Amino acid sequence: MLAPRAARAIWLGRRRYEPMHALQRRLVEARARGLVGDTVLLLEHDPVVTLGRAAKPENVLLAREALAARGVDLEATGRGGDVTFHGPGQLVGYPIFDLRPDRCDVRRYVRSLADLMIRLARKYGVESGEVDGLIGIWVDRERSTEWAGPAWARELAKLGAIGVRISRWITMHGFALNLRTDLGFFGLIVPCGIRDHGVTTLAELVEGAPSPREAALAAKDELEAALDVRVPRVEDAEGADDAALERLLFGEPQPEVQQTVVG
Repeated sequence: MLAPRAARAIWLGRRRYEPMHALQRRLVEARARGLVGDTVLLLEHDPVVTLGRAAKPENVLLAREALAARGVDLEATGRGGDVTFHGPGQLVGYPIFDLRPDRCDVRRYVRSLADLMIRLARKYGVESGEVDGLIGIWVDRERSTEWAGPAWARELAKLGAIGVRISRWITMHGFALNLRTDLGFFGLIVPCGIRDHGVTTLAELVEGAPSPREAALAAKDELEAALDVRVPRVEDAEGADDAALERLLFGEPQPEVQQTVVG
């Protein structure tokens, strides 16, 4: 078995969705070329409804204009899955990992993201688990400090979502864990196309739910255990502008070399 590889984890604060989507695409290309190492972006988004490759139009309950009037963006993505919501109070994680040579297993990778959210929820007093056929992590609303599987649960509710894209074994997109999210936003969509079960948050289940910033900056151990990586620390880049973020993620730009032509 290979030793855990090193990875960077960086908290970015609250950001709009589309610039972060573009940033992910750039990091994926840089990772494929070996210009950056494995990186986990941790952040929360301004309100946005995102559409996966399997998204059904009827699962977005308002038109784009009506969403915009409520301050909610609508963005198409290349990830798997249906319709999701991201917004303040939700911890979002985007691992940009090269799964080669020893981790080329999509199911294993998706399970690792579920395990990460399960560990984070447990840290704050909530037990959760996976449900066959329903991607993400789930809790029993009536007994949130226990989990013995979906057949045992009295009221299943979704606590965290997963949607990924893997190209050339480089990952993008990731997970979204509801910490203090305003559940009213989920009424704008049919979350992940699931009508039979609701959505919940840590704040609805227990007292003292952390903010996304608090959870992200304290997530070193959970990241290492679930993703099988070594994380020196969670770096804090909240408030960094585009230029500072560029330097942090991609390094200082190299000066152009001027050539003198002698003729």
